[in-house]
Amino acid sequence: MHVTHLSLADFRSYARAEVSLDPGVTAFVGPNGQGKTNLVEAVGYLATLGSHRVSSDAPLVRMGADRAVIRAAVTQGERQQLIELELNPGRANRARINRSSQVRPRDVLGMVRTVLFAPEDLALVKGDPGERRRFLDELITARSPRMAGVRSDYDRVLKQRNTLLKSAAMARRHGSRVGSSMDLSTLDVWDQHLARAGAELLAQRLDLIAALEPLADKAYERLAPGGGPVALEYRCPVGGGSRAELYEQLLGALGEARQQEIERGVTLVGPHRDDLLLKLGQLPAKGYASHGESWSFALALRLASYDLLCAEGAEPVLVLDDVFAELDTRRRERLAELVAPGEQVLVTAAVAEDVPGVLSGARYVVADGEVTRV
Repeated sequence: MHVTHLSLADFRSYARAEVSLDPGVTAFVGPNGQGKTNLVEAVGYLATLGSHRVSSDAPLVRMGADRAVIRAAVTQGERQQLIELELNPGRANRARINRSSQVRPRDVLGMVRTVLFAPEDLALVKGDPGERRRFLDELITARSPRMAGVRSDYDRVLKQRNTLLKSAAMARRHGSRVGSSMDLSTLDVWDQHLARAGAELLAQRLDLIAALEPLADKAYERLAPGGGPVALEYRCPVGGGSRAELYEQLLGALGEARQQEIERGVTLVGPHRDDLLLKLGQLPAKGYASHGESWSFALALRLASYDLLCAEGAEPVLVLDDVFAELDTRRRERLAELVAPGEQVLVTAAVAEDVPGVLSGARYVVADGEVTRV
């Protein structure tokens, strides 16, 4: 699968941009602040309905415009499709596939798959648990686009449950009667909804980690021979088992935490609180791994993601956003050799010398709002 044409309207710094893309390697080169990352960010948005740089859509719309449009022609085998996303901050986004307007934005998920390498990846190892949960959930959705609906359901139920808990906490602080049969029965219903969606999300995460761990260990060995092994350990208050068993365990954990949740006014149990422990040897990578080891671990997670998607028949577009400038020469060359065979590889760099020689292919210069092929 590869993107053959990218068209932007009022996206980030671009009033208009038209970029033809070929299979193989394409490098976007130019000084910082000229819009290189904006191009690959748009491709990534098609794959995840989100940006790797910001948490909301508003910054993606060019200043002075009220919406942005990302349009891409995508080829997979003999099949060609046109995907369009309209970003409307403060309003519902819109989507079209092959000119049809009768689709939801999440219906485009799975039509473009990407694996993104970026300087922000270091947060996978050194950052907060939310970074690692996001990594897992985006990869889950890439494997199974229907999980976007499950994630949305979980977030919706979590928000409703937190609202109820917050009201209960405020009433308790003000001396009102809390814990009536009506209050408890309402919370019981939300517990069931949260446990149901949470069990599905948790099952998918556990399955993903089991598939990803050996691939991450292999990728780390290729990047830093003799430096491993690496291990991925999921941290949550419930064990494994079937979805039905996970549901019962989550429901029980919610019941045990209820009094504390009412006191604090927030949901304390569920996939939104879990973490992925990354281990290098016998020690947690966070706090113990060197800067170079942390980079190798982050890169290994991305390479493992790529290998997993390829093994499942969905070779993604590889995006390397200004990552080579962050790496020493040894890691730069090894990473380049590993990604070079990809069906489509998009690279951004401030200077041409940052792009390893093995990644030869099409090249664009990005400057003054113009994207020019050279």
